[in-house]
Amino acid sequence: MPDELEFERPLLELENRIAELRASDDAQAARDEIGRLDERLKRLQRKVYSGLTPWQRAQLARHPKRPHTLDLFRLLLEDFIELHGDRVFGDDKAIVGGLARFEGDPVVAIGHQKGRDTRENIARNFGMPHPEGYRKALRLMELAAKFRKPIITFIDTPGAYPGLGAEERGQAEAIAHNLREMAGLGTPIVCVVTGEGGSGGALAIGVANRVLMLEHAIYSVISPEGCAAILWGEAAKAPEAAELMRITAPDLLRLGVIDGIVPEPTGGAHRNWEETAQNLRGPLRDALWELRSLTPEELVSERYEKFRKIGVFEESA
Repeated sequence: MPDELEFERPLLELENRIAELRASDDAQAARDEIGRLDERLKRLQRKVYSGLTPWQRAQLARHPKRPHTLDLFRLLLEDFIELHGDRVFGDDKAIVGGLARFEGDPVVAIGHQKGRDTRENIARNFGMPHPEGYRKALRLMELAAKFRKPIITFIDTPGAYPGLGAEERGQAEAIAHNLREMAGLGTPIVCVVTGEGGSGGALAIGVANRVLMLEHAIYSVISPEGCAAILWGEAAKAPEAAELMRITAPDLLRLGVIDGIVPEPTGGAHRNWEETAQNLRGPLRDALWELRSLTPEELVSERYEKFRKIGVFEESA
């Protein structure tokens, strides 16, 4: 995926023109022109980013420069110590997790991890976990429950890896096991969808008391391309599928799938990682504070009711 998105090109052209004027020898003479272009850029940004289609949001959610889980760990957490391995098969680098502190309080943090370049993406399997990744995540969550420490998970995956080896080692069982065990953990769980939230691969670390979502993230049972291929036999209809699937944060908030939307910097989280993390810090703090007074039994009961309500609807006469 190119860094330059099609709908952003007019913005990038203006930004490049402003940068050229600022770097010119006669910057003083160009000041008025820079001022006019700055105003024009702000108006265009408001117009473009206030009217994004679901497909355009999906493109932003997949942007290669978007902050990944380890980036957010660095910006949000202190004293992070990564733990490795599932104690059964191996260490899946598509899932990272360990012990940390959030604003001084101990937590267990877990998330999907994509790569920045081809070599790292291959090592991280493009953020698509194998069964051992989900078993590692569950091992860490059970550790958190044992010591009554909150769990924070960050979701950013196209989906669980569908390869032969993953299936042979029990991919479906590993995901199902996580869903069952997370439902019964007597400790606060807060999940943040930071980029792509794809299918069971996302939900396997997403059974939480509170589910937050970055403004331009997506969360769905299948990718728009996969849906289009099934319904119409051609992935090129992905934009149409994205419109119908209700994959965006505003749609999912209305449907009760998520509990809150975290605003992103103008242009998307990839434009300013620090501002993105700062925007997330408050809602994360509030969610953990709200849950800390609940007993283990109340946490489990609330979590159960939350997910039982998803999909409930009424038929009109």
